[in-house]
Amino acid sequence: MYTWLLRAAVIFAVGCGGGGSLPDGGQQPDPPDLAGPSADLAQPTVTTLRVFYPVGSHTMSLRCADAPLDWTKGVTLKASATDGAFEYVWPALKAPTQCKPLLDDTSWAHGANYVINPNTTVEIYPHFVATHGQVKQLYASFHSTVMTFDQPVWVYLPPSYDENTLAHYPVAYMQDGQNLFDPAHAFGGNEWKVDEALDAAAEGDPAPTAIREIIVIGPEAGPGRNDNYTPTLDASEGFGGNGTKYLQMLVTELKPAVDKSLRTLPGRDTTGILGSSLGGLISAWAGCTNADTFGLVGALSPSTWWDNETLIAKVGAMTQPRPQRVYLDSGDSGPSNDDLDQTTRLTAAYTKLGYDNSDLLHVVQQGGMHSEIYWAQRIPGALQFLYGKR
Repeated sequence: MYTWLLRAAVIFAVGCGGGGSLPDGGQQPDPPDLAGPSADLAQPTVTTLRVFYPVGSHTMSLRCADAPLDWTKGVTLKASATDGAFEYVWPALKAPTQCKPLLDDTSWAHGANYVINPNTTVEIYPHFVATHGQVKQLYASFHSTVMTFDQPVWVYLPPSYDENTLAHYPVAYMQDGQNLFDPAHAFGGNEWKVDEALDAAAEGDPAPTAIREIIVIGPEAGPGRNDNYTPTLDASEGFGGNGTKYLQMLVTELKPAVDKSLRTLPGRDTTGILGSSLGGLISAWAGCTNADTFGLVGALSPSTWWDNETLIAKVGAMTQPRPQRVYLDSGDSGPSNDDLDQTTRLTAAYTKLGYDNSDLLHVVQQGGMHSEIYWAQRIPGALQFLYGKR
């Protein structure tokens, strides 16, 4: 059970998988996810849905909940002459409607329905075939000239990546790549199940569903982990301080290589950095020093205690640019209660800068301890807050 602190609260989009069958044998559309901002319903104007998908020899059709469309038979969409997007236009949509595209008016798009709000232009990149993403080594040994770092880098590609070649994706850079996807590589055999969480979200399975399809990049920590994930030397620990070079490697070497080789959305508003423990420390530090690259920050059980809580002072002194969204969490059990007090003070430092429940979430997991077992339980909520459909 989670305790959602008053200073921040997560906003969940609606949508879940499953459903029965329509009379014609089609799959019952799922409840909605969110697409596009709310609009002034009193003055409806033109509303446009644009569907991007390489149809090949197929046709693209659309079914919706409300007239003039319905769920039983689709209308065939025509491709735009400029960019090939399949379009449907409502001249005067008066209220939100739920829609879903189909191939050949028989194969439903996967995932939750799209809610189309009046007075908006909504662009979507559906997939109709794939049900799982791919996890593989992007680099068997990524070499850095900035620092001593020759480590494997793992990647998760979402279900639509190979199928819908028109789509580009937000990216999450996650520390401890060895722990993210495979129990055979993870510490203690406990993986974070990142791919399972994102696959479920892409298919519209029960909560959490409101996570965009994203690419995850996971460099393995390697033997230099304790130095690379710490921004300063902690005299009481006798090590640390290579974090600045590590972040420089991510920003100037790994990210450009990823953006060149994969279909990414490279902007700060679609690029995040996440980690746990010392990995959470360096991820939050990146939000202070490299927010022009990483606009989304996730720190699970961060080692805020490091070097006399230097991270709290660093956050308090942040200037623009600052992270656009920040997720923080901890448990409240085990040795030191998973540093609950320090993480609460870290949250207060963000709050003093003006962060509120629209861009800051602090979660405390009752009974949670400092281990991969609990981070796996909380990572779906972290990704939902940072990469939610909104």
